Amino acid sequence: MIDAKPLNIGPLEVWPPVVLAPMAGVTDVPFRALCRSYGAGLYVNQMLTARALCEKNERTLKLAEFAADESPRSVQLYGVDPYWTAEATKWLVNEHGVDHIDMNFGCPVKKVTKCGGGGALPVKRNHLRAIIAATVKAAGDIPVTIKMRIGVDDDHHTYLDAGRIAEEEGVKAVALHGRTVEQLYSGQADRSAIAALKQHVTTIPVLGNGDIWEAHDAIEMMQETGCDGVVIGRGCLGRPWLFRDLVDIFEGREVSPPPTMAEVVPVIREHARLLVEWTETEVSLRSFRKHAVWYLTGFPVGPKIRRRLNGVTSLATLDEVLAEIDPSLELPAAAMRIPRSHSGGPKAVTLPEGWLDDPFGPATMGADAEAIVSGG
Repeated sequence: MIDAKPLNIGPLEVWPPVVLAPMAGVTDVPFRALCRSYGAGLYVNQMLTARALCEKNERTLKLAEFAADESPRSVQLYGVDPYWTAEATKWLVNEHGVDHIDMNFGCPVKKVTKCGGGGALPVKRNHLRAIIAATVKAAGDIPVTIKMRIGVDDDHHTYLDAGRIAEEEGVKAVALHGRTVEQLYSGQADRSAIAALKQHVTTIPVLGNGDIWEAHDAIEMMQETGCDGVVIGRGCLGRPWLFRDLVDIFEGREVSPPPTMAEVVPVIREHARLLVEWTETEVSLRSFRKHAVWYLTGFPVGPKIRRRLNGVTSLATLDEVLAEIDPSLELPAAAMRIPRSHSGGPKAVTLPEGWLDDPFGPATMGADAEAIVSGG
């Protein structure tokens, strides 16, 4: 048990101190709605690209949507140019009614880092400061936060400088994924780095991210690091009820046992229904297949069911497949900690030429640095 306090991000008070990590291709309107149904917290929309927002890219505007009852409205913004991040922020605040903007300085994907974006950008301290300052100014009273990694690799840590810069420029909270870009999702998240950041950044909340698979992991992370809250990423994939467990453990209640398949099947159906309703087409069920895999991870349903789910093209056929699953199946305890989604690494990081030569020099980026597609 921990004597946790509400997480204050500017004017936002978040209880329990839990944030859904923005995940490309995952944290859309349906998934956020499902997660919100299990408990309180802050639920962040997936990565939106600044220039694409300004140019009113159709796909980006769709990803920027919120449910009618969604509050607070939170988005993650990606950009590598102060002008575009500021202009996108003005639109988000003045025309789209957002309540919180998170900035992406942690993405480890090659097509992002090779342009100097995501987890590569904090290497260039002055450029990082310019982007943060422009965004915070454009946001006005709307709180801005940043999410980052430890650094490019073990020889190039950037998180302490980035945290200090963010604090100085008016950011309201910083979140650290305890891995380097090179690590991707391999190994274990380094909680000692989160603790060091908490000691280094003293006037705004510090959030810890990485390897929170069960509710007790959040408590342990906060106890070990002193961080003010946690960010939940892969741990909730196929398991949105993790947010219920987090509410219970933070409020001193016993955490519920893992759901049986009889409890999971209705959640799968509801998630798929919400997705089709949002996209207005059953074609979107193709993108639901990954979620179906995550929901069944660890359950002994057999390869036949998994293959059939991978071919689902309608809600009717989804129901047919789900009806064949034994509702009495239980999730083995060890399966709670099986990683869903990303698990690769380590892998050498691709950066713009000469990127590491001078951390305070100019940031010369690739020509397509602003062309990254929203949502990954």
